[in-house]
Amino acid sequence: MSASRLNGNVARKLLIIQLLTIIVAGLLFCLNGPFWGASAVFGGLAVWLPNVVFMFFAWRHKAHSPTAGRIAWSFALGEAAKVVATFSLLVVALAYVKAVFLPLIVTWISALVVQMLAPAVINNKG
Repeated sequence: MSASRLNGNVARKLLIIQLLTIIVAGLLFCLNGPFWGASAVFGGLAVWLPNVVFMFFAWRHKAHSPTAGRIAWSFALGEAAKVVATFSLLVVALAYVKAVFLPLIVTWISALVVQMLAPAVINNKG
């Protein structure tokens, strides 16, 4: 299996694991009320949606063979866009939707932890 195919599978599995984490957290917080569950989902989506956009952006650039400098700039711009998108989604959830802070932050942190730990687990099993 080629390295690019392997990286695509790891990225896809990471997104699926993150989404499952967000769904489970949302369901658990729903036990305290539906708005708590929705707040949890908003917090998780603030991590997951920018990751999806970044992954599509990375896969699109993988088809081309840019020079090393362009790869670094592309990665840096993608990460900057992820940070801005995450911040924007959190502001929308807190300011406009009036999401409950606790489930929003707990799910946001859970999705970030999954983002950091899941690749190591996926690579060890594969």
